[in-house]
Amino acid sequence: MKEKKVSASVKFTILAVILITIFCVALTPVTLQNDTYYTIKVGEHIAQTGIDGQDPFSWHEDLAYTYPHWGYDLITYFIYQAFGFTGIYITTCLLSITLGLSIYFVNKKLAKNQLFSFIITIGVMYMIRGYIAARAQLVTFILFILTIYFIEKFIETKKKRYATGLIIIPIAIANLHVAVFPFYFVLYLPYIAEYIIALFAETIIYRKVKTSLIKMKIKQYMKKDGQEEKLEILKKKQKELEEKIDKIRVKRSKELQNPYKIRLTKNSNVKWLILIMLICLLTGLLTPLGTTPYNYLAKTMQGNTTQNINEHLPMTLSNDIDVMCTLIIFLAVLIFTRTKIRLSDLFMIGGLCYLMLDSRRQVSMFAIIGSVVLNRLMMQLLEIYTKQKEAELVQKVCKVIGVTIITAGMLGLSYYFGKDKWDHKYIDESTYPVKASDFILENIDLTTAKFYNEYNYGSYLLFRGIPVFIDSRADLYAPEFSGKEEDIFMDFIDTSSIGKFYGDTFEKYGMTHIIAYKNSKVNMIIEKTKDPKYKQLYQDDYFIVYEIEKEG
Repeated sequence: MKEKKVSASVKFTILAVILITIFCVALTPVTLQNDTYYTIKVGEHIAQTGIDGQDPFSWHEDLAYTYPHWGYDLITYFIYQAFGFTGIYITTCLLSITLGLSIYFVNKKLAKNQLFSFIITIGVMYMIRGYIAARAQLVTFILFILTIYFIEKFIETKKKRYATGLIIIPIAIANLHVAVFPFYFVLYLPYIAEYIIALFAETIIYRKVKTSLIKMKIKQYMKKDGQEEKLEILKKKQKELEEKIDKIRVKRSKELQNPYKIRLTKNSNVKWLILIMLICLLTGLLTPLGTTPYNYLAKTMQGNTTQNINEHLPMTLSNDIDVMCTLIIFLAVLIFTRTKIRLSDLFMIGGLCYLMLDSRRQVSMFAIIGSVVLNRLMMQLLEIYTKQKEAELVQKVCKVIGVTIITAGMLGLSYYFGKDKWDHKYIDESTYPVKASDFILENIDLTTAKFYNEYNYGSYLLFRGIPVFIDSRADLYAPEFSGKEEDIFMDFIDTSSIGKFYGDTFEKYGMTHIIAYKNSKVNMIIEKTKDPKYKQLYQDDYFIVYEIEKEG
């Protein structure tokens, strides 16, 4: 029997999967970041006591806590309990790979090409490399790219399996990362907006109104005797108007079929998509967090945390060359070529741009969701300006020299990003107080101690079992969530930046000890003034611990 030859398409898919996998592993950091530490500890607390609505890790009394990603916290704790930090690292690698492959296959299915899908996937993973971490957001990135796939396939086919996927995803989000629950519904809006505009586009409102008025007059005259002449005139006008409407409709239909720049399509399946979205609005109730999915983001936006956390601040394009280059590509393709963009895609990319400029963390969503739009445009460029089909390009790439060049290039790129991380440890001792925590646990009575600590390593302290003043769960320390009159978060911001005298903050909260970076502003002033009130207990290369002596 003759062996079947493996097609170029299958060969390229295998090659793309292998290279994307290697690249995603290379981008995944070994060193854990601050949110991972509290995630483990919160998961442990949930496993032992359930969701009690109270924070057990700060020395502040009776702080209300919403457990906004309780499901992810619990899963992460079980992984840590079974496999330690190595298990968390491997899980992060697997999620990174899953995200990369999800972006590739969704692009491949929706834009119907392989080569551009591969190139764009590599570009997207490069752009969001700073967001690859053991955090709940990595899971929701995967869910959001799948949401786009399910929406577009449902509109295209109206198959129930895509509708089922769309209903399952918000349930998962409401339990894994409740802060982004509203964003799920934002992804529906471009498709709904296009449908509404398409409805208006095919309705000649002025003519319709005039026709309706004529019909009303005809009914009135039909009830009266001796109005035959006027009835004939009105019927003639009605016929002329209807003929004009038909001509306008035909003209508009031709214009929509061959638009100058923006494609407008009316798809009746969007009506069912709207129904699905309304059903999904109720899925926020399928969580032990009550109404948190509906009010969490609103409360966050009301407070001061988003104005003081780096990833929430507005983006400055000049500081992000990757994004600037991507936007230039979009604009160049749309302005200087004969490509045409779907109205829903234009709304999608415009909305993502606005969100990204308003909050730099949305770069991730711009890159992931925007990849599908860019891919479609690139396919049009290929079709318009070359006679070569994408399948022919794939065949050429799959020859020995093509495979060798791409493999060598991707392995070199992966080595460049991954070469340094093999010397890294799971815990960076220059960032987190490992030795200082050892000293504290051995020498200080934590039942009476109240430590002043800084935001970036608070999560590590609570991971070690040391009650904290603040940690990276910023919302917990804002009055919108905590149920307290004090704004603990802003007290920390003002104290750490010397916007207020640190001694006043220590006195206000009754603090007994300080742990600080040696190069922090608070510590530099304490060292410079040699204030006898602060007795040094410990120091290493990065951290210092003081005891605050009581007056009198």
